[in-house]
Amino acid sequence: MKSFDKLPRIVMLVLLALCVVVGVLFYAGGSNDTLDVAGDLLSIPRYTDVFLYLNYALAALVCLITLVVMITKFAGKFKYSPASAVKSLIPILLAVLVFVVSWFLGSPEKMDIIGYEGTDNQGFWAQCTDMIIYVTYTFLTATILTLFGMAAYNKLKK
Repeated sequence: MKSFDKLPRIVMLVLLALCVVVGVLFYAGGSNDTLDVAGDLLSIPRYTDVFLYLNYALAALVCLITLVVMITKFAGKFKYSPASAVKSLIPILLAVLVFVVSWFLGSPEKMDIIGYEGTDNQGFWAQCTDMIIYVTYTFLTATILTLFGMAAYNKLKK
C-alpha cells in the first residue's frame, strides 16, 4: 500500500519533467520558418506541434480524472445518502447550463481575421470559440463575486 501512496507524486514529477522538456524545446528549439501576417514576419517555433499536443493530452487527462473522481464520489455518497448525492449534482447541472446558454449565445458567422485564409473561423468552430469566451467570462465573474461575497460574509459574521 505504501508504493501506491507514492504513485501520484511520481506521476506528477514525470509530468512536470515532461512539461519542462517540451517547454524548453518550444522556447529554445529554434524556428522552422517565418509566416507573413498582415505585412509582419512572424517566426514559428519548431516544436509548436509537440507543445500543443502535450497541452491537449494534459487537458484530456484532467477531464478524465475529474470525471472518474466525480463519478466515484457520487456513487459512494449515493450508497449512504441518496438525497445528499442528488444535491451534489446541482453545481454540475449549473455548469452544464452555463455551457448550453453560452453555446446558443455564440455566433456561427464568419469572422474576418487579417492574414487568415482558412475556414475554421466560421460555423461550429466560431460558435465553439464564442462559447469558450462566454464560459470564461461567466466563471471568472462568479469566482470574483464569490471571493467578495465570502469576504463580506466573514466580516459580517465577526
